[in-house]
Amino acid sequence: MIRQGRSSKEKMGKISRIGSYAIASSITENQRQPCITCTTFNILAPIYKRLDHEDQSCRESDNRVDWLTRNHRILDWLLCERSSLICLQEFWVGNQELVNLYEKRLGDAGYISFNLGRTNNRGDGLLMSVQKEYFTVIDYKELLFNDCGDRVAQLLHVKLALPISQCSNNDIGQEILFVNTHLLFPHDSSLCLVRLRQVYKILQYVESYQRERQLMPMPIILCGDWNGSKRGHVYKFLRSQGFVSSYDTAHQYTDADAHKYLLLKTALAETRAFAFLKADKEDSITYSSFCEALRQLNLFGHCHGLSDEETTDLWSQADIDGNGVLDYKEFLEQLWKPESDEGNEYRNEEHKDVSDGQREQTVGFSVKNAVLFPPEVEKGRWPEDYSLSDHARLTVVFSPIRMPCSQMTS
Repeated sequence: MIRQGRSSKEKMGKISRIGSYAIASSITENQRQPCITCTTFNILAPIYKRLDHEDQSCRESDNRVDWLTRNHRILDWLLCERSSLICLQEFWVGNQELVNLYEKRLGDAGYISFNLGRTNNRGDGLLMSVQKEYFTVIDYKELLFNDCGDRVAQLLHVKLALPISQCSNNDIGQEILFVNTHLLFPHDSSLCLVRLRQVYKILQYVESYQRERQLMPMPIILCGDWNGSKRGHVYKFLRSQGFVSSYDTAHQYTDADAHKYLLLKTALAETRAFAFLKADKEDSITYSSFCEALRQLNLFGHCHGLSDEETTDLWSQADIDGNGVLDYKEFLEQLWKPESDEGNEYRNEEHKDVSDGQREQTVGFSVKNAVLFPPEVEKGRWPEDYSLSDHARLTVVFSPIRMPCSQMTS
């Protein structure tokens, strides 16, 4: 998913993003406009691919010829596509021969690659490969969730290497943050909280990264296998934060659920929220009433809910003065702070020494196209002759555009 830049000063829960997924080689673009492409693909780790449905223990990882042949075919396609950024999930980091294969072939084609295994030696993980022709790598970070799913995420901070004709002013920001992840599969409803916590940790980490480096607003592209649908809690949460699907944008699909969510969110007035968080017959929110409210929402005290440490951390972020209570004024300032105030605070304080011309211009992206492969997937069918993976791959074409920072906060 992509985010069209927000100030690094803004808090979690007040983030505006545009979602990005990843475009097959059949797409033709107007070459007069500079474009970047992003491909995301779960390539099905050989340790999970079953060769015999009757014998569940028979895996592709036991047959070197099979997994080597399939991964060479995957690489053939990736190198034919030559996306500016490649994000893979279920990458078999536990097999050094396969790791060397990807690093060698992608490296020879001009890519810089970063791989990250899941915690507790689960065998698979993530791979990000970025074309040096398009991007200069500024920084790379790894995020370990350390949860029951042993999931991880990668953050890649890059700068556009090629000049953008529409953004020739050198003062215009041309940096991007990419994130790659693979969320836990919701085997049962109780795991929804784990998945939501994984997404929250990603967004929190991204905001922390921007804030600590005092970065200018920039696009953020989130890629990966989300293991969910548009009806799921993860998608709705991301939409509530301002994300939109690049695929939906390219195909002009609407998202009625997101609008319903915003209506419900607006209906929950701050007075009702304050009353819900405080204890009966009390005029302030205490830590115990805060925990009880989370417990009623099944966010605390559950085997997959927030831990004591995470709950304490949330409370400490709200209780700035550390007196153990939040009155109504503190509640409004710390938990219900208007988004517009934060944007003004960032612009006025963080960049008061920057000229208006520099501050108001940055690089955003318009979604030119988005394609799933195999193409039958777009019509709800799965072709029997497709054997590269048990997932479809998705590629998105983005066109960099110059835009005011005010438009990056929609």
